[in-house]
Amino acid sequence: MAYEINNSCICCVACKPICPVDCVSVVDDIYVIDAEGCVDCGACANVCPVDAPQPV
Repeated sequence: MAYEINNSCICCVACKPICPVDCVSVVDDIYVIDAEGCVDCGACANVCPVDAPQPV
């Protein structure tokens, strides 16, 4: 199972540097997670102030 960043994302950048497999990126000013690269560690969800990354 991978994580996905939902619409509550405030683009605070907290998730990008914490991802151990570097699968968080910015696309059209929105943060997204590469589902194929995600290892389901939850690091992004643990640092997000608005709980935007959620398991899918």
